Amino acid sequence: MGDFRLRMLNIDLGARQVQRELLTPEVSAAFLGGRGTGACLLARSPQVSPLAPEAPLIFATGALSGSSVPASGRMVVSGFSPLTDTACSSSVGGRLALEMRKAGVDLILITGRSVSRVVVKIEDERVTFEEVDAGEDMPLSEFFARLRTWKGSVAAVGRAAFQGCTYASIMVDTSFSSGRGGLGTVMAHKNLRALCVRGSGTIPVRDPQGARQARTDILRLFDAAPAIMGRSGITHHGTATLVDLIASRRMMPTANFRRTYFDDYRAFSAFEIRRSQNPKHYACHGCPIACKQKAAREIPEYETLSHFGALNENSDLESIITANHICNEIGCDTITAASTIACLAEIRQQTYAGEALLAMMQALARGSGDGELLQLGAARLARELGAPALCMGVKSLELPAYDPRGAYGMALAYGTSTRGGCHLRAYPIAHEILRKPVATDRFSFSGKARIIKIAEDLNAVIDSIGACKFAFFGASLEEFAKGFSAVTGLGLDTQDLLAAGERIYTLERNLNVLRGFGPQDDLLPERFFREPGSSGEGIEVPPLDRDDYVQALGRYYRIRGLTAEGVPTGETLRRLGL
Repeated sequence: MGDFRLRMLNIDLGARQVQRELLTPEVSAAFLGGRGTGACLLARSPQVSPLAPEAPLIFATGALSGSSVPASGRMVVSGFSPLTDTACSSSVGGRLALEMRKAGVDLILITGRSVSRVVVKIEDERVTFEEVDAGEDMPLSEFFARLRTWKGSVAAVGRAAFQGCTYASIMVDTSFSSGRGGLGTVMAHKNLRALCVRGSGTIPVRDPQGARQARTDILRLFDAAPAIMGRSGITHHGTATLVDLIASRRMMPTANFRRTYFDDYRAFSAFEIRRSQNPKHYACHGCPIACKQKAAREIPEYETLSHFGALNENSDLESIITANHICNEIGCDTITAASTIACLAEIRQQTYAGEALLAMMQALARGSGDGELLQLGAARLARELGAPALCMGVKSLELPAYDPRGAYGMALAYGTSTRGGCHLRAYPIAHEILRKPVATDRFSFSGKARIIKIAEDLNAVIDSIGACKFAFFGASLEEFAKGFSAVTGLGLDTQDLLAAGERIYTLERNLNVLRGFGPQDDLLPERFFREPGSSGEGIEVPPLDRDDYVQALGRYYRIRGLTAEGVPTGETLRRLGL
């Protein structure tokens, strides 16, 4: 395994003790970094309550994070989710990964609970704990502004986390969100307001020439990829470019998934955003794709546009942008916020659009009135109000903006996702809609079990090495494997990395089993098996066939090396060294 050893910083907030640790070469190579090493550390305490003081919160970079390999500026935050109780991880951009690696740290493991609100500052070898004089109601933009003299990176939590919102996120460098699962709430329960990191070192590269060649190959493939660099690609329109595409496929979730087409989707399309907002693009460190957009305020990503739009029957772009801004200021997941409002709207047989949507968002921000319900997330809210079937989620994680009746691989991927109803664990939209690397029949389960399993393994690798999933619309794991080997000196090829991805995904699955999850948690809400989508324009969107879905799930279990109950077999665990 050579001398590739991940460098971990252990921080016990209760005792205010700091300890440095080198992971063994075997563990470092087996789990790669990022999401993989996060799962490995979660396995040390697999059944701990998400909000217990001893519960781990892990910030983990990948071996490529901050290197010259393009689109490798990301890292992963891991913990147990207070929203879903699953083993949870979220990829996040910004400069945090770069600053950690420059400071000589690959992983930060945080345990314990500070007796007072604290900011942890890491500057190379020095770690300090500083009391916070900023009130928890302070908007996050103002909090970041107070730290503008810190010439590094800042990860912080806001009002939502300290109010106990189950889906609070961690915001990095003002505008990059850790996303889903409520790990911001975990951070707030540790009384940790912010993590500040600044490094002055360099990022080690074993084979600089090999890294340069990998960079050249990846950039060449980006230039040839229409989904990235094309006139309607992500570089020109951000992820908003998906609005027209998903709507035209009649799979845009509308009215809490009662319909799959929204007549007014053009009100928040990429072209309308460009016309009315004239946004500027920016990127994570070292990424040429530059998918992020900002005008006077942040422009929402596709899932946020669609859910604050179509899911809530809202055609007012200004209210969509404002709702996204509120989420960023209080620090909470936009997908869950929009989904919970849509769920409440259906229960009450009302519509919250435009000013009514913003009134609900203000209540969420205050945590009073309806805001108390909204902070529960859709699953708990629906149970509280006696309508559990109206939560459109899997494992209590609300589904994002791709209706499963319009993409059967996505339907299966929602069920098998280890963090709950998530599009990013396998992202079958790549082949079912974008036709990358090859097109598949989106209205068929044929072959999808194996495709989903391979994609899950691939995305586990991507999240573990510090890369961006959008990069794989152009380049492949082959090019990134060469970059990984050049940086680390490990000499792992594509198949070696995919084997590590299988190990990581199986470990996450096993952690969920130990936390009480079973095959019933891999099913979709009944709506998708009973109600059709919105057919039209020559496209039929029937309900999913339950028997076909269950059979596909069974095939997935066999291919993944699970029992009929979805539990990793002893043979599988031994083969993967688990």
